[in-house]
Amino acid sequence: MTQIENTTNHIQGKHLTKENRVSIEDWTRFNSKGPHDLVHVLSNRQIAKLLNTSPQTINNELKRGTIRQIRRQKQGDKTYEYEYFEYSAQAGEAVYQRNHQSSGRHSLADQEACQAFIRFTDQHLLARYAWSPDQVVMAAHQDAKLSQATIPCTTTLYNWIDQQKLKARNIDLAEKVSRKAKKARSKTNEKVLGRSIEERPIEVDNRQEFGHWEIDSVVGQREAGDLNLLTLTERKTRYEEVILVQGKENCYVNQVLVSLKQELGLKFEKIFKTITADNGSEFSELTQVVPDRENGGIYYAHPYASYERGSNERNNKILRGIYSKGKPIVAQPAKAARETSDWMNNTPRRSLRTQTPRMALEAELQKIFQAG
Repeated sequence: MTQIENTTNHIQGKHLTKENRVSIEDWTRFNSKGPHDLVHVLSNRQIAKLLNTSPQTINNELKRGTIRQIRRQKQGDKTYEYEYFEYSAQAGEAVYQRNHQSSGRHSLADQEACQAFIRFTDQHLLARYAWSPDQVVMAAHQDAKLSQATIPCTTTLYNWIDQQKLKARNIDLAEKVSRKAKKARSKTNEKVLGRSIEERPIEVDNRQEFGHWEIDSVVGQREAGDLNLLTLTERKTRYEEVILVQGKENCYVNQVLVSLKQELGLKFEKIFKTITADNGSEFSELTQVVPDRENGGIYYAHPYASYERGSNERNNKILRGIYSKGKPIVAQPAKAARETSDWMNNTPRRSLRTQTPRMALEAELQKIFQAG
């Protein structure tokens, strides 16, 4: 028999543990004829006191774990069977676990009313131009066909994907399986092409003012004659412009900006107040097209600091899903660049309060052209 003074105290208000049930079994002597006639080494109140719980809890546990047993006794040529009842810690634990599975709050994802949202989510997460879970939640709130009560928050949707409650899996999410935490660091800007990003106006950093852009190039095959993609991202609206250029040389990049200046005229300086580039050779002569001016013009990020142009780099990562590094861009569908940028510009963003980048850009341009 288990020593009475060598038992683990039960925390009041908590369920009985497997060890508690073993102690109850050891403290109970089975020598009865019926389920309610157990003879105990200790009374229920004594057991309850030792386990620091209620006597009714012990009563319920004995009822839960009492099982019918058969004892056979042979006398001569005859075998006699005697039934008796005893408490079994194993049986009590099994009944407890079975009952416990039905308790608690059931997941919203398992309810029939939520299946329309589940189908909506899988449709957009598994599409060729897939949305992120956060974009799915924002779009669902704007869809009149879906019940608002069945739409979870973004964190819950990520949990559902982890729990495999959807057809979509983590591997279907473009960034989750490859995202790595990186520590921001700043190195000395050895190659001086122009003004450093450290001189950039403070309003550029807080994204409260329209007209501040990030620029980069996406290279396919590093061979002469292959096309390149020039990407421009507006920081406030997150609008992405993707332009096919004939090569990576700075003359082709400058040609794009010259065309924009001719098309926009005096509005160019209001729409393109600043442009932030990396230290690539293709951007070495940007100041010839966009000269430096007070609180405007061209700024260069630190070397090996792509995070300083985070919006642009994020969109370039999406483009890499279409234009793989090392493969010629000229061999791939030319309309893919436009389709990809249209998809990025027409998906809702949490940072824009569920607006799309295109909607945000059009609102800003309307202000500029109405002002004259």
